[in-house]
Amino acid sequence: MPMEILAPTLDQYKDKYENVKFDRDDNGVLTMTFHTDGGSLVWTAKAHDELAYAFADVANDRGNRVVVLTGAGDAYCDQIDFDSFDLSTPHGWYHIMFEGTRLVNNLLDIEVPVIAAINGPASIHPELPILSDITVASTTASFQDGPHFPSGIVPGDGVQYIWPAILGPNRGRYFLLTGQVLDAQKALDWGVVNEVVEPDQVLPRALELAAEVAGKTDLAIRFTRILLKREWTKLAAENQSDGFLHQAVAVMGMSGSILPDSK
Repeated sequence: MPMEILAPTLDQYKDKYENVKFDRDDNGVLTMTFHTDGGSLVWTAKAHDELAYAFADVANDRGNRVVVLTGAGDAYCDQIDFDSFDLSTPHGWYHIMFEGTRLVNNLLDIEVPVIAAINGPASIHPELPILSDITVASTTASFQDGPHFPSGIVPGDGVQYIWPAILGPNRGRYFLLTGQVLDAQKALDWGVVNEVVEPDQVLPRALELAAEVAGKTDLAIRFTRILLKREWTKLAAENQSDGFLHQAVAVMGMSGSILPDSK
């Protein structure tokens, strides 16, 4: 008797998330478009949690053979609503730590190649798209770790090891401590992204690359991704959870007047 497959199907989760639109072609290339009401994504507590669970559904769906991450509108994600997060209580921080750990781990659990189509400025959690196996950026894209140290918050939810790994230790620490903005060309020169193209070519180029990957056998696709993400998985296991504790203690030690305003 054939084994029953319990993994989710696209039909079961494609309308599940307010901030994620899913499209999949006949070759198994799944495009995840992050958005807020159809426009560029505003990072909220709900978006933070939704992406973690969306990545889990995508990772568990064997119908996905390549995943493309992109944003709606002119920005990938350059706005955050701090007021939507509970930054003042232990229970609030436990929730952030639980979901934040799942956010990165579930992205890394995706067992097929991931390609980022970065359509514009990414200053809120830009470490997520740059964890992709291939990154294509618009000429209008830029990268900054905006919501952490520039706002007085410890960069401890994954950025503390991802950016130094991508940029090198000295450039990575400088990037996190100064709020440095990398434009698309510098991001290309420094190895943050693989290609820079005109804005209207970002998603088409990412889909072109995805089609090339999808042309390989299923096991070649999956086993290659498993090998390529191995070092990231090790780094996440060693570093992902601990940084949240430092974030929480530092933020809860602030007075209410120091907490960052919503942007």
